[in-house]
Amino acid sequence: MKPVRNLSNVGNGMNGLHQEIHLETEICEHLAANGWLYAQGDAANYDRARALFPADVMNWVKATQPKAWEVLEKNHGAQAVDVLLGRLRDSISQRGTLDVLRHGIELLGLRQPLQLAQFKPALAMNPDILAKYAANRLRIVRQLRYSLHNENSIDLGLFLNGIPIATAELKTDFTQSVGDAVDQYRFDRDPKPKGQGSAEPLLSFPNGALVHFAVSNREVWMTTRLNGPATSFLPFNQGDHGAAGNPPSPPQPLSRKWARGVKKEDTAPPIYGKPYGQGKAGWK
Repeated sequence: MKPVRNLSNVGNGMNGLHQEIHLETEICEHLAANGWLYAQGDAANYDRARALFPADVMNWVKATQPKAWEVLEKNHGAQAVDVLLGRLRDSISQRGTLDVLRHGIELLGLRQPLQLAQFKPALAMNPDILAKYAANRLRIVRQLRYSLHNENSIDLGLFLNGIPIATAELKTDFTQSVGDAVDQYRFDRDPKPKGQGSAEPLLSFPNGALVHFAVSNREVWMTTRLNGPATSFLPFNQGDHGAAGNPPSPPQPLSRKWARGVKKEDTAPPIYGKPYGQGKAGWK
C-alpha cells in the first residue's frame, strides 16, 4: 500500500472527486464550444492496444484522401481498416508520433504517403490545403482507460485525427494541488510498469501522446516524457505580472485559459514546428 502523500486530503475524497468532475466537465464543454469533438461515452471507442481513436482516423482519411482509401479498399477488401490502423500503429512505434503527424505513412499500393494531419499554411492561397485543414478532427475524451495491464484511467485524452497528442490529470485546489497531479503521473502513470512485458502505448516516448498536463484551478505543468519518479515537469503558466503562476482566475476560470492553449486553431502549428516542451512553455 502506498503512503498517503497529503494527509489533509483524507476524508475529502468524495468532495474532491465531485470538484474534479466539475472541472473536467467545464474543460470538455469549453473545448466542444470551440471546435473540438466531445461526447459522453467516447472512451468506449478508444483502442487502447493501438493508442488510437479509430473512428477519427478513418473519417479523416475518407474525407480528405478518398482516392487513397479506394485503393486500400480495392487491395485489402474487408481488411482495409485493420491494415490501415495496424500500419499506422507500427509507423508510430518505429518513427514516433510527431514524425507520423508531420510526414504521414506509406502503404503498399499508394503512390504517395497517406497524410494523417493537415497543418495551417502560412499563406491561405491553396483551397485544397485549407479544406483539409478545416477537416482536422480534434477530440477530447474523458476518463480514458488506457492501460494494457489494468483499468487505470486518465482524466482527459486529446486526439488529432484519432492520434493522441496530449493527456491531462486534473486536481482541484479545494482538496489537492497541481503537485498531486504531477505525483499521479510520476508514481501511477508509468509507461513501463514493473513486472509487465509490454509498455503502455499512450504513455510511451516518443510513440505516445506528445505532452502530458498536470492541471489545477490555479496552475498547469507539463512534460513531454514520462519516466516514473524521475519525470521532470515544466510550468505551462501565463505568469502573474512578472511573478510565477497565473493571474487570479475570475472572471475567466483557469480551465478556460488552459483550454485556450489547446484550442482547435492553435493545436496543429506547434506540432508541426517543434514538440511541446522545447523553448519557452506557456500560453500564446
